[in-house]
Amino acid sequence: MRPDDAADDDPRTMTLEAFADTIVPGAKRWPGDRAVAGVSADGGAVDSGALELLEMPATGVTAGLGALAQTLNAHTTAYAEECGLALDDTVPPFVSLAYEHRVELVRRLTTPGHPEKDGWVLLALFSNMAYDSAAHMSTADALAAGHPGLTAMGFALPDTDGLWRFPRFSYGRKLAEPHPNTTPSGSPE
Repeated sequence: MRPDDAADDDPRTMTLEAFADTIVPGAKRWPGDRAVAGVSADGGAVDSGALELLEMPATGVTAGLGALAQTLNAHTTAYAEECGLALDDTVPPFVSLAYEHRVELVRRLTTPGHPEKDGWVLLALFSNMAYDSAAHMSTADALAAGHPGLTAMGFALPDTDGLWRFPRFSYGRKLAEPHPNTTPSGSPE
């Protein structure tokens, strides 16, 4: 079922969601979802919070997101003309593309030598980061909410007190002794 949220129809939001979904594909959020292509059965970058991460000022890209969305749509229009594709004018141009065409356009934009490559690679990195690490929220909160990326990776849940302790060493052996000033909570004094 489609959420009742006006931002879902915002061209900037839809375009950025479609870009993030191209990087880490996910399942459609509702039957008529156009931004998410639905090429995966599981949650992808969009469900993992890619837009929330991109909107954080710490990313350094927030102010330019509107311009990036407009530029992506301009590239899409040129790409569609080159390929003889008809675009659906009820959604932003990039959203109108079939998934395989989204992938091809993103490949072109992120190819070494493309003059705008750095901007597109940043968007791709933040899309991956939202999925791989839930960088926009606490790990414990992300796991409690069933974050798609952390869940898919089998990220361990914290102990009941909210701290992570690992009874087995991930490398199969202990690598070092804790620093003598480490407190019981794991913090240095």
